[in-house]
Amino acid sequence: MSVRLAYLVSRYPAISHTFILREVLALRARGFEISVASINDPDRPDAGLTAEERAEAASTYYVKRHGVPGAFGAFLSALFTRPAGFFRGLASAVRLGGTDPKALAKQLAYFVEALMVGRFVTKKGLSHLHVHFMTPASAVGLLVSKVFPVTFSMTAHGPDELYDVTAYRLREKLEASRFVCTIGRYCRSQLMRLTDPCHWEKYEVTPLGVDLAAFSPRPFREAPDPFEVICVGRLVPAKGQHVLLSAVAGLVAGGRRILLRFVGDGPDRASLEEEAKSRGLGPAVVFEGSVNQDRIRALYGTADVFALASFAEGIPVVLMEAMAMEIPCVTTFITGIPELIRDGVDGLLVAPSDEEALAGALARLMDDPALRRTLGPAGRRRVAERYELTRNVEVLAKVFQKRLGEAS
Repeated sequence: MSVRLAYLVSRYPAISHTFILREVLALRARGFEISVASINDPDRPDAGLTAEERAEAASTYYVKRHGVPGAFGAFLSALFTRPAGFFRGLASAVRLGGTDPKALAKQLAYFVEALMVGRFVTKKGLSHLHVHFMTPASAVGLLVSKVFPVTFSMTAHGPDELYDVTAYRLREKLEASRFVCTIGRYCRSQLMRLTDPCHWEKYEVTPLGVDLAAFSPRPFREAPDPFEVICVGRLVPAKGQHVLLSAVAGLVAGGRRILLRFVGDGPDRASLEEEAKSRGLGPAVVFEGSVNQDRIRALYGTADVFALASFAEGIPVVLMEAMAMEIPCVTTFITGIPELIRDGVDGLLVAPSDEEALAGALARLMDDPALRRTLGPAGRRRVAERYELTRNVEVLAKVFQKRLGEAS
C-alpha cells in the first residue's frame, strides 16, 4: 500500500541523527512518497556531507533559509485563503505561550514556521506530517494541524523531551497527535504516564535499527597495545563523559596501556580537554570531533571496546552500530538501554555515575579476550534479532499503512 506524507525535522541532515536519513531512504525504497522539511540548514557545509546527505539536502525544504520573504508570503497566503485556520492556529500559539513573554514569543515564531511548513505540505498535496522528536519541531507540527487540513504524528525518543512536560507542552501535543511512535517500551511507558488511558492506543513501539551490511564485524585484536576504547556521542552532561574520563584516568594511573577516543563535539569538550590535561593523560585521550558516517566506521574498526557512561538516554543507535561491528559494549543500566543490552549476555551494564564499576568493567574486558570474543558476536546477534534496519523500518511502514492508509 502506497503512503504519501511529509517529514519535519529540526535539522536535516545532522551527524547525530543519521538514523532519520536512513529511515527516510528505507521507506522510499518501499514505495513511500516522503517530502522532507527542515527548520534549520544541515549541521555541516556541503563539502562535509556524504553523497547521500548532499542528495537529501538538495531536495529538502529549509524553512529558515526562506527568511522574511518566505514567512511573509506564507503569512498572507494563510490569512487570505484559510482565515479560520489562521486565527485558530494563532489562538493556539497564544494559549501555548501563556503569560511568559519569552514563551509567547517562541510560540509565535513557531506559528510563523508552521505557516511556512503547512504551505509546503499542502502544495505537495499531502495531508499528514510526521515529526521526529517531541521538541521543538513538534510545536510547529502541532500548529500546522491547527491551521491546515493536515494531521500530524511524532516519533518520541526521550529522555530530554520528557524533562519539562509543561514548558514543552507535551500533553497537548500527545493528545492532538494522530498517533505517536516510540523507540522502545520504556519511552512508551513515559508517554502513558503523561496521558489519560484513552490516548494509549495511539502509542506504537517502532524501534530504530542499523544496516548490518554497512556495520560489519571489525577485526578482533587478541592483545591490543594500546587497548582502544571509543565513545561516540555529543559531548554534553547527559552522556557522562567526565565519568568515563575519570575511569580511564584511574586505569592509566594503574599502569594500563589504554587509548580513549571521544568522537563527537559539544559544550563539554573544553572541560573534558582541560580535565584530560590536568590528569596528565596526554596521548591517552584523543578528541576526534564530529565525523560523518564515512569516517565513523573507520574509527569503529580500530576499537576494542565501546563505552557510554550516560546518565540519560533513549536507546542509542551508536550502541547498535558498535554491537553490529562486534565491539563489546560497556554502558549504564538506565531508561531504554536494557531493552538493547542484557548484562553479561550482549554487553556489560554498570550503574550510572559509578566510576569504579565502569573502570572495573573496562579492566575486565582488557584482561579477558575470551569474554570480548563472546560479547562481540553476541551483540551483533542481538542487533540482528531486534534492531536490524530493514526489519524495523518494515514495522514502521506497517504502522504508517495502518494509521494513514491510502487516504494519506
